Amino acid sequence: MSRQDAGTRRATISDVAREAGVSPSTASVVFSGKTPVSEATRRRVLDAAGALGYTGPDPRAASLRRGRSGIVGVVFEEHLRTAFLDPVKTLMMDGLADAVTPIGAGLLLLRDHEPTGVGPSLTTAPLDAAVLIGCSGLLRESLETVKARGIPVVVIEGDAGDDVPRIGLDNREAQRQAASHLRTLGHREVAVVALPVRAGWERGWIHDDTAISVDVTRGRLAGALDVFPDARTYAAAGSFIDEGHAAGREIFADPDRRPTAVIAQSDLLAAGVIRAAEEAGLRVPEDVSVTGFDGIVVDGLAPYELTTLVQPAADKGRAAGAAVAAMLEGEPAASIRFTCIFREGNTTGPVPADR
Repeated sequence: MSRQDAGTRRATISDVAREAGVSPSTASVVFSGKTPVSEATRRRVLDAAGALGYTGPDPRAASLRRGRSGIVGVVFEEHLRTAFLDPVKTLMMDGLADAVTPIGAGLLLLRDHEPTGVGPSLTTAPLDAAVLIGCSGLLRESLETVKARGIPVVVIEGDAGDDVPRIGLDNREAQRQAASHLRTLGHREVAVVALPVRAGWERGWIHDDTAISVDVTRGRLAGALDVFPDARTYAAAGSFIDEGHAAGREIFADPDRRPTAVIAQSDLLAAGVIRAAEEAGLRVPEDVSVTGFDGIVVDGLAPYELTTLVQPAADKGRAAGAAVAAMLEGEPAASIRFTCIFREGNTTGPVPADR
């Protein structure tokens, strides 16, 4: 094949091998990286590929040979532009990507519902498997869509039934530990700033915890109420500093009903609560103690170091990816529940003497 001919059709690995003066198998391993070759041979093959305009094996052909698309769908509820404002999701996605890369798969980020109706969705995207983020109140609907397609599915932080692998946390036990810490410090008047209670939730007070459809919110709230059954609960619209700030303003608005401690269901919410406390003229932790959940680094929080529960977010992602890989190979994948670690910072202290 001449270089002129190569310009009229897509060059193949055989064309590159012929140009480089090596066997097709040698040229192939240069691109696959599965077998070491000398630097001189590698350079000769790459130079030949460059001259012929060959950029590597056609991924579509590889997908056809494997009978797979090489795509794992990851389903979020919120807008994707805001999903990664939460460092927990970023760490989790890093772990998930690490775990599926060895099986030649990549991640496609999807929303529970594609509002435009024209983008890729759970129904239309060419997926080998799906990972559902269970913090979404629409989990059940997404699960039915995936099951109808007959593709493997893993749920992170959600209950999808006994037949679906679940990667979760000891949310109730962990939150109970933080609440018990506050109880030991003498606190009795406590408020909770919760994550959203269902899909489409707008921030506000929770008066009936039976209406909570998000497993993470329900579990963490149960842990707090195990210790403080009379705690008032204000649910935010998302895990954001601004949402914690708005919740804190509401909680601290009435001086006669101000709690001596606030249990926030995420570190970002806790950071917002601290900002609201400062605006209200309250000192942390002298006037009000604040706990978080996640164990992430929150920019701009210094000199505060949150008392929080540290969760292994990246490990959760890796476990979900490992479960996907196992199922794609026809092997069983077990559910895993990770344990959080309590970490005491400087945002909690003894109940004020006048309370």
